[in-house]
Amino acid sequence: MTFEKLHGDMVAAMKARDKERKNVISTLIADVKKAAIDAGTREDISEALVDAVILKSLKTAKEQLDSCPDERVELKAEYQYNYNVISEYAPKLMSADEIREYLKADFADVIATKNKGQIMKAVMSALKGKADGKVINQIVAELCK
Repeated sequence: MTFEKLHGDMVAAMKARDKERKNVISTLIADVKKAAIDAGTREDISEALVDAVILKSLKTAKEQLDSCPDERVELKAEYQYNYNVISEYAPKLMSADEIREYLKADFADVIATKNKGQIMKAVMSALKGKADGKVINQIVAELCK
């Protein structure tokens, strides 16, 4: 996802007078700008940085949705809307089967050691932003048995 696309979608939401969507997208833009400033790349915001911020925001939105009590119907609906909008921009993550095949193909020598810590260290750097860490951890645990 490019920063320009996010900005363009926010402008489109403003023109359509969709206040809720604009608020969610503008929050994403603010988070991306803050991360870019922290990384020292304020002028040239990379797609990888934007994707990382979107994934972090998606995770936060999911946690909000999961922790919201069922009695708070309006709040739960707001959190669900935020999650849905953010998930539109989130990059597609690898499935469990794709991760398993990738590990068997590219990390067979490391997996042969059955050292989970060493495997996770090698794999997480290669799959950062491409797959969910929890899924990777489960698959590595299976392969180490």
